[in-house]
Amino acid sequence: MAEYERQQEEAKERALEAVNTIIQLHFEKTLEKKRAIDQQKKDLQKLFQLFFLFLGLVFLGQAHSHRLQCRHCWIPITLLSLAHLIFYVSVAQTLRCINGFKYQRRCHKLTLGLATERLREIKIRLSAPNGHYDPLALDDFQIHYQEPPDTYFAKFKRNWALHFAFLIFIYAFMISSSVVLLCF
Repeated sequence: MAEYERQQEEAKERALEAVNTIIQLHFEKTLEKKRAIDQQKKDLQKLFQLFFLFLGLVFLGQAHSHRLQCRHCWIPITLLSLAHLIFYVSVAQTLRCINGFKYQRRCHKLTLGLATERLREIKIRLSAPNGHYDPLALDDFQIHYQEPPDTYFAKFKRNWALHFAFLIFIYAFMISSSVVLLCF
């Protein structure tokens, strides 16, 4: 009988260690995703800086050129259109990565919260006096990967809409500025 109780205690200890390992893993993954998001945001900021520097150089070149006239308007417009297209693709890819990392981070945070709550409940049950002992089921130690609700994606769509509305506004401004600068 004592052997059986010892085996039960060892099994509970191993199960608690497993839950602690799950908590540690998801905590580390949450931090890893946060660092990845921060790096992608820095890359996006550098991309915006380089793009606006390029736009400034094109605009400055148009303003100080005496050889460009209204009939040459297609040259800067084509150059700006290609630059915007390349920039749109780069921003879309970066935003896709950021949103993917944010989604993964949210999943890890939800799983971490569930595992922490489950560990707290298990410890409370194990510390109960023998008279109020509630046997632990195998289900108490299983923690499934959690995913946020579908409404979580609305935040990503709003972010995309804001970025691309801003980029379309900049594109329209640069094209109209080029036409005004060269033709009037």
